[in-house]
Amino acid sequence: MMDVRYPIGKLRLPTEITSEDVELWISEIEKAPLALKEAIRGLTTEQLSTPYRQGGWKIYQVVHHLADAHMNGYIRIKKGLTEHEPNIMPYNQEDWAELEDNQLPIEVSVDLFSTIQKRLTALLKSLTDIDLKRTVQHPENGLSTIEKLIATYAWHGKHHIAHITSLRKKMGW
Repeated sequence: MMDVRYPIGKLRLPTEITSEDVELWISEIEKAPLALKEAIRGLTTEQLSTPYRQGGWKIYQVVHHLADAHMNGYIRIKKGLTEHEPNIMPYNQEDWAELEDNQLPIEVSVDLFSTIQKRLTALLKSLTDIDLKRTVQHPENGLSTIEKLIATYAWHGKHHIAHITSLRKKMGW
């Protein structure tokens, strides 16, 4: 039985990351805004207020979270490209999901997510092999390369979009 928390499975990084892996992840980042728009198309206010699982976020919170998380990811990658092993700070996503800006129409966050992904894609396509090996330091996750951050955010977008599409399928929406 599928774990509804991880409809596409947990992030699994290859032992050795290839240029083909990175190209695929960048392509997934580039395609994520369209996939999100398709996933939420036609949903009613009531449906958007439905949690994707018991005890989980409501769909509208998932959408706002994608914008928040990928905004952080974009900044983390830029810091990694411009600073020597910068510390990237965690944030309390549960608390962020409860802040008042999450009451805005989801289109605001869909537009923000789309814009971030466009900028991120343009940046990522310009990176050299040396850039991809640059590192950032996270207090909980330790040292990570830019290429691993690319993998993480490619997976993250698909992961949360799958929360929405899985719920739609389950509910017959």
